[in-house]
Amino acid sequence: MAKVVTLGEIMLRLSTPGNSRFVQSDSFDVVYGGGEANVAVSCANYGHEAYFVTKLPTHEIGQSAVNALRKYGVHTEFIARGGDRVGIYYLETGASMRPSKVIYDRAHSAIAEADPKDFDFDKIMEGADWFHWSGITPAISDKAAELTKLACEAAKRHGVTVSVDLNFRKKLWTSEKAISIMKPLMKYVDVCIGNEEDAELCLGFKPEADVEGGKTDASGYEGIFKAMAKEFGFKYVVSTLRESFSATHNGWKALIYNGKEFYQSKRYDINPIIDRVGGGDSFSGGLIHGLLTYPNDQGKALEFAVAASALKHTIPGDFNLVDRKEVENLAGGDASGRVQR
Repeated sequence: MAKVVTLGEIMLRLSTPGNSRFVQSDSFDVVYGGGEANVAVSCANYGHEAYFVTKLPTHEIGQSAVNALRKYGVHTEFIARGGDRVGIYYLETGASMRPSKVIYDRAHSAIAEADPKDFDFDKIMEGADWFHWSGITPAISDKAAELTKLACEAAKRHGVTVSVDLNFRKKLWTSEKAISIMKPLMKYVDVCIGNEEDAELCLGFKPEADVEGGKTDASGYEGIFKAMAKEFGFKYVVSTLRESFSATHNGWKALIYNGKEFYQSKRYDINPIIDRVGGGDSFSGGLIHGLLTYPNDQGKALEFAVAASALKHTIPGDFNLVDRKEVENLAGGDASGRVQR
């Protein structure tokens, strides 16, 4: 199995029970999660040696975040300890026509204020096969953006494949700032993952597709994929295509381009959605496993990723707690949901 490294922030997630609103809740459910941490857990579940890199305080909440990763087999020895706080986000889970809502309380978190001296990226990347990061990490702070660049440089020195999930977050930065930071980082990237909004807001590319109107016709993406691959030299350009009928009913498929041909996955009708937070991360984790396992079959790699992320929508929390066999069964056509006896 491969050594997979991810870098980012793991946060304390406080979510309202069931579908209750913030203003009516007297308690919160506690889990931990965050873009790249979610990817690390997915990769560990598929049997890879997954390492998550971040900085967390030495107090008990910081330790609880470390423990949450260890519970699912993620290696935590490269997590720096120190700083004052763990980032928090509050989640209100929507239903039907009421969307889910996220409130961030993550300013001045330990990873946002981490210094390069907290990490030995050459040691971290030694022997690694894959390094994954997302646009959330450089958006946290200028210091975190510098860490991302240093990690990418070390990955390239060690011949590591680098993937990015563009993952634009308008509550963290503007499109102008995102483009100024993200575009220069693309020269380190081999596999670019992002939906149509991410490509426009992070890199300035716009597809010819009416996504708001629910028309996720893959042909609208072909031109933008070719242009992105040409400008940045990506080996793969990948996008999920989500049809949002309601907060609890989505269509879900994806498209991949390897510089020569396009492959569109089968479509899943996900209804009801239990928890869509982490859906994109579970796709990234599935894609990393797929491309490592089937390096010469982008279609098979993509089908694994889409099936993995479809399953994540049925699981509460940030982490996608499925194994290879479950994903392979769904990718192979068993979507019945029948009891396994």
